[in-house]
Amino acid sequence: MENRIYSKVFSWLFIGLMITFVSGYCLSLNQTLLYQVLSIGIIPIVIIELVIALVMGFKIRTMNPIVAKICYIVYSLITGLTFGSIFYAYEVSSVIFVFLVTSLIFGLLALYGYVTKRDVTKISTILFVTLIAGLVISVLNLFVFKSSQLDALLSIIMLVVFMGYVIYDMKAIKYLVNSMDEDNAAVYGAFQLYLDFINIFIRLLEFIGKEKDRWYYEK
Repeated sequence: MENRIYSKVFSWLFIGLMITFVSGYCLSLNQTLLYQVLSIGIIPIVIIELVIALVMGFKIRTMNPIVAKICYIVYSLITGLTFGSIFYAYEVSSVIFVFLVTSLIFGLLALYGYVTKRDVTKISTILFVTLIAGLVISVLNLFVFKSSQLDALLSIIMLVVFMGYVIYDMKAIKYLVNSMDEDNAAVYGAFQLYLDFINIFIRLLEFIGKEKDRWYYEK
């Protein structure tokens, strides 16, 4: 049972990541469509993602498995829309490199979370409080402080937080099947790891990603 649930989780994780990265890359190839998507603004996209995340978080135990899968796929696709700007702004080779680095780090952390016998539930509160505090400070920095140094520090903190969440979420997956349908447990477990992966990827891209030359944007 345990091996089967992890197999399903990583299958859905792979599907979600492929939807996001492929749709983001395809969108970046069509500048007109990309501009139309970006003209909508980031706030509506974030609101939609937040609604889906909340619905999955609170309703996953009683949700129809098909609905759960649709929510996950839609979330992955919407995130892909925002990734269009990433592929447009950064060298594709750089995005691929950061993806591989993220995969390596994620894989090692996931493996540790899977095999460790330590009780990692104790770090969940620390991770959650740090995450909320980081988000609040990020918003304040965006509109009030506008400090690049603080932004860099927050990126490092958030990177560490989501690395910690990989370990925690991997450990928590084996207990999901005790409280919900196996298919829902697989999708929800994949969703949690998907969020961890994407956030680690974005933070690493900020530090080691290579942006395209300015002249390229203006062509």
